[in-house]
Amino acid sequence: MRMRFAAGLLALAALATGLTACGGSGASSIVDKAKDDKKLVIGVKIDQPGWGLKKPDGGYAGFDVDVAKYVAKELGVPESGITFKEAQSANREPFIQQGQVDMVIATYSITDERKKKISFAGPYLVTGQDILVRADDTSITGVESLKDKKVCGAQGSSSPKRLAEKFGPDWESKNLTQQQGYGACLPLLENKQVDAISTDATILAGFAAQFPGKFKLIGQPFSEERYGIGLKLDDKAGRDAINNAIEKFFKDGSWRKAIDTNLGEFGKYFTTPPSVDRY
Repeated sequence: MRMRFAAGLLALAALATGLTACGGSGASSIVDKAKDDKKLVIGVKIDQPGWGLKKPDGGYAGFDVDVAKYVAKELGVPESGITFKEAQSANREPFIQQGQVDMVIATYSITDERKKKISFAGPYLVTGQDILVRADDTSITGVESLKDKKVCGAQGSSSPKRLAEKFGPDWESKNLTQQQGYGACLPLLENKQVDAISTDATILAGFAAQFPGKFKLIGQPFSEERYGIGLKLDDKAGRDAINNAIEKFFKDGSWRKAIDTNLGEFGKYFTTPPSVDRY
């Protein structure tokens, strides 16, 4: 009986060791893990040009990716120590809570509801819902101009819902076209099947930057989205360290360089870094 009990304890200890190995060092803060392991798993989008995009060669590019590399370096982790993991909008909080990632940098809006489940550092950028039109269109100057226009949005996004709530169900049924993603809206806009695309200015700028001269951003946002870096709830040491890295990112010119590199001509719409919200 004693031998079986001892064997059971050994098995439990082995299991605990294995679980710790799967989740990293088991450090209480991302600061400790970065220092001890020199490795981090970071959740990013992989299908948003300009922000988080997986390239054909398997590498990653975009503003959020640049933020991730900078912050990781400030925490003591070289680029070779970063593992990027696809983060979709619906799984960002579970990924952090379950320890599948150490942080998420994925056009991730800071909200009070999300802060009940995870911590946020930042914001590192403030944007809002805006409008993309063809470069030669002068008839659309702001959200009110969309009342008599055909607009494309993405299924499951809050952006089309915001317009439907504003203009009503009749407008929604007659004027709103929804695709699986905003990338699918671009050919509809180019071919004049719709008059505009509306979602976060950052996302619109990222897609449009792939086709210089074809589209323009109206530059009149009508909501506010504060992009932050998500990490484990109550990791104040990690939050403070990442906020320090973000502020350095602003001050040494890296923020401006990353904006211009990833958004091209649309970088002019993002002129000033925000103030970091420490809590």
